[in-house]
Amino acid sequence: MDMSWTSVCKLNDIAPDTGICALVAGEQVAVFRQASTDRLFAVGNYDPVGNANVLSRGLLAQLGDKFTVASPLYKQHYCLNSGVCLENSELSIPVYEVHSRDGVVEVRI
Repeated sequence: MDMSWTSVCKLNDIAPDTGICALVAGEQVAVFRQASTDRLFAVGNYDPVGNANVLSRGLLAQLGDKFTVASPLYKQHYCLNSGVCLENSELSIPVYEVHSRDGVVEVRI
């Protein structure tokens, strides 16, 4: 087993089109499960506009060809693949590697 991966929860603990927050290597990470493709995404949980750790509570959306999370505070959309804010490209959030192995979601920072 690759020790750089951190188990955060079981895949079934994340309802489709929702997210959870996990502490990985001292960082709050928002992990999302996108329903139509059953893909997983992991990004930093900190919203740089709202100055709060809330992105795991954001709403998932597909805008054009981008899968995004909308901050629950001021509604900025962050691309889940790149971390870039769609409304202000000078803002971004970290993006992390994530996968499911044997039904367990793992994140690597």
